[in-house]
Amino acid sequence: MQTRDGLRLDADIYRPEDEGDYPVLLMRQPYGRAIASTVVYAPPQWYAAQGYIVVIQDVRGRGSSEGTFDPFCQEQADGEDAVAWCAALPGSSGAVGMYGFSYQGMTQLYAAQHRPPALKAIAPAMVGYDLYRDWIYENGAFCLQANLGWAVQLATETARLQGDRPAFESLYTASRHLPFYSPPHHFMESLHKYAPFYFDWLQHPHPDDYWQQRQPELTEVALPMLHIGGWYDPYLRGNLRLYRQMRSQTDAPQLLLVGPWGHLPWGSPGGDLDYGPAALSPVDTLQIRWFDHWLKGKDTGLMIDDPVWLFEMGTNQWRSFGDFPQANYQSWYLASNGLASVRTDGGRLIPFTAEGIADQQDTLIHDPWRPVPSHGGHASHPSGAMARAPLDSRTDILTYTTPPLGEPLAIAGEAIVELHCTASTPSYDLCAILADVHPDGQVYNICQGYRRHTTTTQPIRIPLQATCIQLPPGHCLRLSISAANFPAYPVNGGANTLAPLTPISEAAVITLTLGSGQNQPSQLFLPLSTVER
Repeated sequence: MQTRDGLRLDADIYRPEDEGDYPVLLMRQPYGRAIASTVVYAPPQWYAAQGYIVVIQDVRGRGSSEGTFDPFCQEQADGEDAVAWCAALPGSSGAVGMYGFSYQGMTQLYAAQHRPPALKAIAPAMVGYDLYRDWIYENGAFCLQANLGWAVQLATETARLQGDRPAFESLYTASRHLPFYSPPHHFMESLHKYAPFYFDWLQHPHPDDYWQQRQPELTEVALPMLHIGGWYDPYLRGNLRLYRQMRSQTDAPQLLLVGPWGHLPWGSPGGDLDYGPAALSPVDTLQIRWFDHWLKGKDTGLMIDDPVWLFEMGTNQWRSFGDFPQANYQSWYLASNGLASVRTDGGRLIPFTAEGIADQQDTLIHDPWRPVPSHGGHASHPSGAMARAPLDSRTDILTYTTPPLGEPLAIAGEAIVELHCTASTPSYDLCAILADVHPDGQVYNICQGYRRHTTTTQPIRIPLQATCIQLPPGHCLRLSISAANFPAYPVNGGANTLAPLTPISEAAVITLTLGSGQNQPSQLFLPLSTVER
């Protein structure tokens, strides 16, 4: 394909065996088109066998396509050109759909921005829709492990394509064990050369014009979309942001499916838990039903179903809704005997008014020499529900736990933690993790939120990743609070700087004080759902 500015973009094209005119499914991706996102999807040959011309295209500057790759910057014009090119291919019916996850999901949004007439429907999966808030930063904290890992992957492949063997070997070696502290000089030199955008991200820690210039603009778009996300995917908040915007601005159908998955793979195991056969990915067959409806005009029955399907962990079944559940919040107040950092039974969650709860303060000492490590959740690798009982026994983690539940507790939506907290430094981080405590003492994380705090505003609100789970009777719900989650996010040095690759000796010990009780009512707002019986 020739772009409007004269560059060649390369694609592989897969066709049905029988002659005839077929709609086109387009995927635009930066990882080498032979991969075709088969880490989560059926191969393109399978989609072609369902009666589609399938086009897997290397975006500008990736694979064998010409040009220079600058993430998010050229995808709007190139995407429009690709849609028009696909519609005009020999054997094309003229109708085009797009599918793909992560960056391949974002290329769909850019292509849709100016509403090319041939583009009839898309299926964006796991997209960080707001580049600043959903992809690169989370509540002011740089998403270190995900961002550095992605930048190193792209830089390594670029060095290979350009024949720079020393840089390739340096970057590939680093990709196996990311150098978060004092990275080697040659690694940094190679990363600067082949992934300069990573350092641009660090230089723009606020939602300024840099991000706005790269942000897809969809306010005028009215396109049917099949939104696909995962409870442990780092970009779920972007998926939900996009779904809600499109649901509010257009009557074009918006379907949403969220499974118990991390970014990849999409299967029944998730971290240390297995969610059973119902968690196996239904996405490929669902996408065929979706595109058969919009590109072939078939009645697949999809439009008469509820438009939202959420996998409920705990019961390990899919639940359908008319919309993403509206928050029905119940407040659970933090209470303590002052030993919430020392004993896992020192802090309690109480589902009543704060009146009558004795005022108390818990002290947490953040030691930069041994920051609380990342373990599962949505922002680290590997992701998912991990056994975390040993973590909660650390004295730099505050824990607040409910009594054993007398009846099922169903949660659906985004919980919010509100903390009355002060610190010994002008900047500090707060990590809040909800977990399921089993009767045998095993503890598995459900969802988490992270915030870099740099003001004196109280209380501090931390939105948690959305979830859908049902805890059975006898289990407990636990809220764990820490001042680090490394390397998912950089260790905060206490001086309001990003410093994600700063030697640890420059970081400060931070003393945090968390209040609870009637005068400092720290609390958890829990989005309750109805229990299916």
